[in-house]
This record gives sequence, structure tokens and C-alpha cells, in this order.
Amino acid sequence: MNASPPSFPIALTIAGSDSSGGAGIQADLKTFAAHEVYGASVIVALTAQNTMRVAAIHAVPPDFVAAQIDAVFTDLAVGAVKIGMLANAGLIEAVAAGLARHNARNIVLDPVMVAASGARLLEPDAIAAIRRHLFPLATLVTPNLPEAAALLDTVPAQSDAMIEAQAERLIGLGADAVLVKGGHGSGPNSTDLLRTAAGLQQRLAARRHDTRNTHGTGCTLSSAITANLARGMALGEAVTLAKSYVTAAIAAADHVPIGRGHGPVHHFHHWWDRDGGPK
Repeated sequence: MNASPPSFPIALTIAGSDSSGGAGIQADLKTFAAHEVYGASVIVALTAQNTMRVAAIHAVPPDFVAAQIDAVFTDLAVGAVKIGMLANAGLIEAVAAGLARHNARNIVLDPVMVAASGARLLEPDAIAAIRRHLFPLATLVTPNLPEAAALLDTVPAQSDAMIEAQAERLIGLGADAVLVKGGHGSGPNSTDLLRTAAGLQQRLAARRHDTRNTHGTGCTLSSAITANLARGMALGEAVTLAKSYVTAAIAAADHVPIGRGHGPVHHFHHWWDRDGGPK
């Protein structure tokens, strides 16, 4: 069965569900909507979580994940795919096989390992499966500093030179490009490094904002990039605009305080007044 042509851009998120709505599938779909992109989803895990903690994780059986992927791709003309939380190696293999089966394009891999609350979201033995099965499919991989270190079995980078060296090693695992996020670094600016397999390199800096409401920041950035790719943008433009979007979403997060812990960023800041109400 051939996928029907889209009337507007379509992006797919393959990730876990966040019951509090700030990260995972829910954050991705909000971000897609904020970018005027139709969002489809494949849920690989259910989490019982809020802004303070992850209480439980229930992984979806790999064969049912495969069925979701097949259902989406045999009907929708997916322009880009975001991959988020994948709890174990079996899910990683099922997702990789499904995307290869349907010749998926514009794949953004966000190797989620730990929640903002500190809860571990990925089994340790799954890291090798990410490297082996998903890196060769990825248009872009978006690890933060601790995730980049875990993928390379080394310590988190402490300098620009170390970040550049780790980015080069990550490219060597087979991805077309890598965006090493600097949010876990220090200094007044959060600086990300975009490196491509062709050797192009770009730094994207944004001033840090003093807020604890950063739940779902990584999900939001990677899904914004995915939405921009689905709209037909080149990678550099897609990343640059996504960085600006998530920076503004963090800056506006305190205007819609949610929960008692690490609240979510403000996905719809462009359409709401600073006091939190719709324009």
C-alpha cells in the first residue's frame, strides 16, 4: 500500500509517554503543532511520572511497536522521524528494523538516558544497541554532554576541544551529523556543537535562563528539528531555528508554572501572552 501525499508536513515521534505531559510523546506532539506540522506517534513505553519523579516504566512489546510503525508508514507520508526514549535493546532493534523496512528519512535520534528528575530511562546494555542499530540510520544524533560520554564510554567533555573530539567520534559511529548539546556545561551561555560527516562545524550559543522548569528540553529541541526537517529545511537551518525556539520556550517557562518539581518548557510561547493566557 502506498502512503498518501500529505496536504501539509507530517512528522512521526517514536518515544515514551510522559503522564505529566512535559516530555516524551506529549512534548513532541506539542512541538510539532507549534511548528504547524501534523504529528503521528509510536509509543514504545508508558511512564508513571510527574515533574518530581518517574515512579514506574512499562515497556511496550517490540512486536506491537513494529505494528504501530507499519500502521503509520503504510498510510501517512512521513517527512521526518524523531526517536526519543527507547527503554531496552529489544525496542531499539524493533524500531531500527521498522524504519529500515519503510525507508524512513530525516531521522533525528535523541538518545534519552536520564530524566530531568534523575531517573534512568535506558537499560545499560541498550547503549550498545543504539550505537549498532540506530546510528547508521540517523540523519542527526542529539546527545547532551553526559549522553555523548555514555555513548562513547568515556567522561563528559569539559572543554571545547573535548566536545569537538567526542563529536568526531560520534560521527564515526555512522550518523550523518551530531549535535552535542551544551546545556549541562557551565558559563553564561549554553553552546551546542553541530558537526556533520562532511566536516562542517557550527556552534550555536544562547544565554542561559535561571529557571528550574526545564522538563522536556531535550525532547522539545529534537522534535523542533524534526518538524523543521519535515517542512523541507536544510539541516543547518532546521537546527538553528529549533535552538531559537527552545531557548524562547525555556525563557517563557516560568509564566506557565506546572507542578512542584521541574516543570515543562512553554511550547506555545509564540501564541500566548507572557502572563500565560492566549493572545
